[in-house]
This record gives sequence, C-alpha cells and structure tokens, in this order.
Amino acid sequence: MDTRRTSLGNNRIMIAEPRQHLPAPDQGEPYLLTPGPLTTSITVKRAMLRDWGSWDGDFRAMTTDLRNKLLDIVPDNANLECVPMQGSGTFLVEAMLGSFVPPAGKVLVLKNGAYGQRIADTLTCLNRAQIVIDKGDYLPPRGDEVADHLAQNPDITHVVAVHCETSSGILNPLREISDATARAGRRLLIDDMSAFGALSLDGIRFDALVSSANKCLEGVPGFGFVIATRDALKAAKGQSHSLSLDVHAQWTHMEKTGQWRFTPPTHVVAALLQALCEFNVEGGQTGRLARYTDNRDVLVDGMATLGFETLLKSRWLSPIIVTFFNPAHPNFSFQRFYELMKSRGFIIYPGKLTVADSFRIGCIGQIDRDVMINVVEAVKSALGDMGVDNAAPPDATRAASAALRE
Repeated sequence: MDTRRTSLGNNRIMIAEPRQHLPAPDQGEPYLLTPGPLTTSITVKRAMLRDWGSWDGDFRAMTTDLRNKLLDIVPDNANLECVPMQGSGTFLVEAMLGSFVPPAGKVLVLKNGAYGQRIADTLTCLNRAQIVIDKGDYLPPRGDEVADHLAQNPDITHVVAVHCETSSGILNPLREISDATARAGRRLLIDDMSAFGALSLDGIRFDALVSSANKCLEGVPGFGFVIATRDALKAAKGQSHSLSLDVHAQWTHMEKTGQWRFTPPTHVVAALLQALCEFNVEGGQTGRLARYTDNRDVLVDGMATLGFETLLKSRWLSPIIVTFFNPAHPNFSFQRFYELMKSRGFIIYPGKLTVADSFRIGCIGQIDRDVMINVVEAVKSALGDMGVDNAAPPDATRAASAALRE
C-alpha cells in the first residue's frame, strides 16, 4: 500500500495515505446525508486499524500535530490555542460554557433552532444567568439586535452564537454578530460544530469556539476541540463546574505533559489526522466550501424540479444541510420515504422544526455533485413508489412560512 509518512519530532508515524473515495452505495455502505456523523473516505477508516498507546511518545506527537493542524485552519491564530477534549459536540459546548462563563457572568443566547435552545438549557443547568433572543425557525439574529440588547443590559458579559444552526440549516451572520459584540466590549463564544473547516472565520473576533471531528473536517465521532485565546484560557482557571469538562485543566495538562488528562480516543485522533491531510489536499477551507456549496446548489435545484420547497430563503441557506418541507400529497409518509431512500443507498435526516413537517438532507462528507444528482434521482424514484406526483408543501405551510420569513 502506497503511504506517506510525516516526521513528528524523533518519531516517524504513518498518518496519511492517498485518499480513496468510497464505493457506490450499491457496492457497500449507504451515504450519510446528515450533519455528522457523515460519510468518510476509506482512507480515514483505514487510519483506525492501528492501535496506539495513549501515553506513548508517538501518540503524544500525534496530539501535538493535531493541535497545530487545527489551529492552522483559523486566520490570525497567533494568540490562540487548541485544546482537544473527549466527547460529543454537546460535551464540548458544555465544557466551553462552564469554563469560560464565570458563575457571576450573564449570557446573551442567540437562538434560532434546537442547538440554540440546547445552549440555553445548558446554561440553566450550570446556573448561569441568561437572556435569550428567540428568532424562531426561519430567521437569523442580526448584529443590530445584538447591539441593542447589549446596550440595554450592561451586565451581560458574554454572547453565545451558533454559526450554522443545523436543525433548520440556517447560516447565521457571524461577522456582524462578532462586530456588535466586540464594539460593546463583550466576549463572544461560538458553537462552530457544523461549520468549522468549511465556513470562513476571517475577521471573526471570539474568546472561544468549539467544533467536532465528525463534521466538516470529515473525521469520525469521539472527540471535539476548543480553540480559544490564551487570555481567555488563563482566566478560565477554577471556573469550571466539572472535573472532566474543565478546558483550562485540559489545556495546562497538555502543555505540561503532551498528554490528555483521561483516556483519549486514540483511533479517532489517527482518523482525524488522516482527514486533515485530505482536507489540505482539497485546498483547505476554501476548497471544502466550494465543494459543499456546489453540493447544495445541485440538490436545491434538483429538488425544486420535483416541487419541493426549502424552509429558508436562499440568502440564509447554508452549504451544510438543507431543510425541505414535507409534500402536501396525501400519499406522502416521511417514514416510508426514509425507508425508500435508505434502500437506494442514502440515509437522510428527519426535521426538527416546531412549525411545519419537514426533513433535512446534508451536503457535507465524502460526497460531490455526482452523488447529489443521484440523490435527486433517488428522491424522484421514491416519490414514484409512493404515488406522489407533486412534492409541493401544503398551502398553509407555504403561507405561514412566507409570513414568518419576512
């Protein structure tokens, strides 16, 4: 097998081999059209076939390499540090909130979906004071709204924003949120789970952000990472509510020993190192964004020919995942539709809206425009099996969504 090796200190560790695309779905596993876990390359899977000693020098070198490669994705990173942490995305969000918001702090939560709500719920569990701007399912929080709330509430210390709210697929205007927060002298924390690596962070000022291995970087589940300013990390000492979710303690331990405080997901780290090599070969953030954007455009255009309508106006559609309204046709059943799509090699996502029946199709992972063309053909075929000749949503749904989006 042709491989490439990267030298890390005095150790030579196999962390990358040429990328190979997955076989077609009818030859193997289905495509995961979800916001993560997602379809990974066969070479990322192969990277997990070797065992690593968590305290061994080779794995410590891998951890250092991982931290550096993740920081390289962020512009203007000279004053930033990367802290990998075990757990799911929600673990990382809780770690960020519990470590960087002091017990006496007060948070402005920008909510327009399930993950904004989860942030609010987490802050309640942490006994942190909060104010919520609730934009519903359709609209983003805007910079002027943030500025107004900060002016009216001088005791707010932090703003928390979701970069891409995958419950609807909305792309929030992070730059104007960041600018409003910085002008008011407050601190911004970002849930960047489903955006990091695809959407640019150029010009975004923040104290900390969190993301995960199994999203736009196209690794597998098992850990995430915090990227934060050194000043914010130093100030976080002693603030965490938790032993295992203490970002400051994880950071200082890694700086001192090169090791994770508790058992690391060694195979997942190896997988992400391989995924990051493939990320860089593709052209980094700009290359990945271009492919995901093309995936979205092919999908949205193709679904429109069948009568489907998107939840969001075009300007707010993210290149990560798209929400479509369920058809009004009496023969349509989402569960049946899901099963038919899976039988054709595609696993899609149910909706998470509170105001309308919907489903979601992801645009990220090891997929390209040819896959998305096949997705649309599979949707057309599935509708035919169900006897659905028009995928237009109910008139009431269309009218209600139009009113809410204005």
